[in-house]
Amino acid sequence: MVADAPSPQRSPWWTPSVHADRRPFLLIRNRITRAVRGWFEDQDFVEVEAAALQVSPGNEAHLHAFSTTMLSLAGEPDQTFHLHTSPEFACKKLLAAGEDKIFDFARVWRNRERGPLHHPEFVMLEWYRTGAPYQTLMDDCATLLSIAAETAGTRLFSFRGLDCDPFAQPERLSVAQAFDRHAGVDLLASLGAGGETDRDALAGSARAAGIRVADDDSWADVFSRVIVEKVEPKLGVGRATILCEYPVAEAALARPKPGDPRVAERFELYACGVELANAFGELTDPAEQRRRFVAEMDEKQRIYGERYPLDEDFLAALEIMPEASGSALGFDRLVMLAAGASRVDQVMWVPVAG
Repeated sequence: MVADAPSPQRSPWWTPSVHADRRPFLLIRNRITRAVRGWFEDQDFVEVEAAALQVSPGNEAHLHAFSTTMLSLAGEPDQTFHLHTSPEFACKKLLAAGEDKIFDFARVWRNRERGPLHHPEFVMLEWYRTGAPYQTLMDDCATLLSIAAETAGTRLFSFRGLDCDPFAQPERLSVAQAFDRHAGVDLLASLGAGGETDRDALAGSARAAGIRVADDDSWADVFSRVIVEKVEPKLGVGRATILCEYPVAEAALARPKPGDPRVAERFELYACGVELANAFGELTDPAEQRRRFVAEMDEKQRIYGERYPLDEDFLAALEIMPEASGSALGFDRLVMLAAGASRVDQVMWVPVAG
C-alpha cells in the first residue's frame, strides 16, 4: 500500500503574497461587519461586550474549552477560569439586569476544533430579543443573509459544489420532516410524550435506512450520525433552510414547544450545507436548566472523562430573566460564503498559528 503524499505546507498568512490574496476577503469582512452592526443599531439593539473569562465555558457535552488558572496577588493558584465557548450566559445575565434587545460580536474559543469550517478562535454574533417569539429570529437570520450578500456584491452563495440564493425566503423544515425526507428515519417514533428518548426505536429505524449503528451507540450518537451523514448535506441547497423543532434532548437551553413537549423551540440556519446559526426560545426555568446541565455534564464525563462547573450566577439570573429568544451566528462562516472563500481562516485578519 502506498502512503498518501503529505499535504503541501501553506505559507504563513503574513507572507506578503498570501496576504495579498486574502486581503479582498478581509475588506469584505469589514464591510459586512459595518452593515450588520448598522442594521442592529437601526433596530434599536444595544451592542454589548461579554467578558471572555468565565466560571463555566458552557455546559454542552461535546464542547471543549481552553482553561487557565487565575493567580492570587501572592502568585498562588486561586481559581480556574475558562475562555467562553459562547457569550450566552453573560448575555442572559444582561437580560436579567434589564436590557431588552442586545447583540455582541463576541470572540469565542473552542478546543479540539480546526478545519475549513472550524477555528479555535472565531467570532460569534449573538443577539437577543425579550418578549419576542423565536420565529422572529428566523426573520432576522433571513435578513442577515441578504445583508451579507448585498454588501459583498454577490447574488449566490456557493460552497463545495452547492449553491444557495441568499435573497430567497428560507425553507422552514422540522427535524422530524428532515429525517423522513432525507434519511427515511422516523424520529418521532423514538420520542416519548415528554421528550424521553427510545434508543432502540431510533437505532432500528436508522439501520433500516442503511445507517451504521454500533451496539454501544446512545440515542444521541444515532441522532448525530443521521444528521451529519444524511441530513446536513441536503440543507440550504437552492435556498437557505431553517431546521426547527429539535427534540428536547438536543436542545439543552431551549424551552419546549407549546402543545408538543417532545420538541423544543430550537432552530438552526443552513446555507450550502453549512450550519450558520443556532437559535432558541430561551428556557427560563432554573431548576429544569440545572437538570439539563447536569445531564450534559454526566454525558461529557462518560465520553471524555471531564466536566465543567455550573455557573450558579447564571442559574440565579434565570429566576428573574424575562421571556426571550436568542440566536448565535458563526460570523466567519457567513463572511466566508458571502465572499466566496473556501475556508473560514481566509476571512480572519489574524488566524491562530498552527
